[in-house]
Amino acid sequence: MTYRADARLSAPQAKRRSTPLPGLALSAAGAAAAIGLGQLLPAVSPLLIAIALGAVLSNLARVPAATGPGVAVASRSLLRVGIALLGLNLVLGDILGLGWRVIVVVVVVVALGVAGTLYAGHALGIGWRQRVLIACGFSICGAAAVAAVDGVVEADEDEVSTAVALVVIFGTLMIPAAPLVAHALGLSEEAAGIWAGASVHEVAQVVAAGGALGGTALGVAVVVKLARVLTLAPVVAAVSLRQRRIAAETGTRRPPLVPLFIVGFLTCVAARSTGLVGPGALEVAGGAQTGLLAAAMFALGTGVRVASLRRVGAKPFLLAAVATVWVAGIALVGVLWAGAEG
Repeated sequence: MTYRADARLSAPQAKRRSTPLPGLALSAAGAAAAIGLGQLLPAVSPLLIAIALGAVLSNLARVPAATGPGVAVASRSLLRVGIALLGLNLVLGDILGLGWRVIVVVVVVVALGVAGTLYAGHALGIGWRQRVLIACGFSICGAAAVAAVDGVVEADEDEVSTAVALVVIFGTLMIPAAPLVAHALGLSEEAAGIWAGASVHEVAQVVAAGGALGGTALGVAVVVKLARVLTLAPVVAAVSLRQRRIAAETGTRRPPLVPLFIVGFLTCVAARSTGLVGPGALEVAGGAQTGLLAAAMFALGTGVRVASLRRVGAKPFLLAAVATVWVAGIALVGVLWAGAEG
């Protein structure tokens, strides 16, 4: 979303109007509130709380127009830095320790999850940008994946906010559903953890679902989920290649082959995996990552408006339901194939 100062304003007025400070201050306050509530509600991620707070604010109160530029900075620039720092959570040794079968399951879940959701979205008549945001959000790592792909395809604000809202709604529904289905199917705790990590949308939602399944399940679920997060880099690169090809044919601006924040993400993965980052630095970086992502999620949440969701209609909700079942189904088949069912 592009913010433009009113042409009738004087230059000093326009400058004051376009400053990002009010919006950044609002996003920082939202992040602080979300982190504070997260301390009181340890079972709920501050990032999910931040999205909810932003949505509640934008639907129940009038957000000043002066906050627009800063909210845009928070939802894009701050989010990209947060995504880069997310790489510090990944240790390649832990992911390799899952075994080749589970790694294959993760790759297949992401590949078929994205491809199947794109196909279903096309059959429903949903535009490319909306369906690729939903496909990547539901197949990789939720709102962070939505925002990462938006950095390449430059979707409309309504398309981004719709994808984020759907990730929150359907991922939250998976928190109680995953343990119930796992117990009904008689999956072992380890297998249930693998399934939760391979099928639930957000990292925070995986933690909640894994915690309900047990300590062993939680540990493996988080590692499997982080393996899915690692696929964000090649998927964004693939989407960028498509956009660059289209831009070359139409003469429009081409996105970078690999966005800078994805390079930062991979650098952080390498730094953590090689032990270059010490415990103290990890603690500081972890706090910064939480703060940046919470501010960004609050900013994204302010774009989630009931009126917009009504305007887009039922098709994106149907696609989200299909994607949830599709990804969960592929993951379950993969778990049974990997022989982890006990």
